[in-house]
Amino acid sequence: MTYCVGVRLNAGLVFLSDSRTNAGLDQISTFRKMMVYEKPGDRFMVLLSAGNLSISQSVREILQVEKLENGDKPPITIWNATSMFDAVRVLGSAVRRVHEQDGASLKRAGIDFNASMIFGGQIAGEAMRLFLVYSAGNFIEATRETCYFQIGESKYGKPILDRMITPATSLDEAAKCALVSMDSTLKSNLSVGLPLDLLVYQDGRFQTEQLVCIDEHNEYFRMIRGSWGQKLRAAFESIDAPQWESGGAAAHPLRTGRESCEPMRKITHPNERIV
Repeated sequence: MTYCVGVRLNAGLVFLSDSRTNAGLDQISTFRKMMVYEKPGDRFMVLLSAGNLSISQSVREILQVEKLENGDKPPITIWNATSMFDAVRVLGSAVRRVHEQDGASLKRAGIDFNASMIFGGQIAGEAMRLFLVYSAGNFIEATRETCYFQIGESKYGKPILDRMITPATSLDEAAKCALVSMDSTLKSNLSVGLPLDLLVYQDGRFQTEQLVCIDEHNEYFRMIRGSWGQKLRAAFESIDAPQWESGGAAAHPLRTGRESCEPMRKITHPNERIV
């Protein structure tokens, strides 16, 4: 299992991935889930992968050389595509090629063809784009209404992203939010683990130096892990305890006696029915 998140903002892109691969309680390994494709001044692309490790590694290898027929013109690759849409089509083709090669044998072994990917970046002449690619090679694109994607063990880190991330969020705030999201996932799921890869890309740069590997000794992430837990507890303790009776000093009584929402009726003897 893994956890990866990609965010598209007005100001740029943020990508974060863990590096744990779990094939059982005693088969835990470290494999990086992020790949960066950079041609300064021309294109910048990032690939995050989750799912079956052998599938994602094969896709990444084939992606380097995968070509789409383009009529009388040269075949399309990720290195000559004129749009991110064409680049993600090449990625989808690479996924399908791996399925053609390995899908049947995996099925005979009782293994699902399981892989999902986040692919985003910018090619000169167009705006930044971000895609979620499924195991069939099809994909969807991030919009202003849904400006981030998660793959892998996503449920623990989703609430903070839903509450904080908008297209207008700054790159630094989004990076902080992604790290809090990752910390929540690390806290609740042992199949996600350090080290992490964090990348921040600024719109129109076509390259980045804001790329860091975060391990258990990273001072900033240690600060987040400590302060986020403390502030969550402080926020929780600042909320009033339930007040069962209305009136008096209770500003927000829990039980108000509204007829439209009656409490559950109790069963008090064997022959009683509440229906």
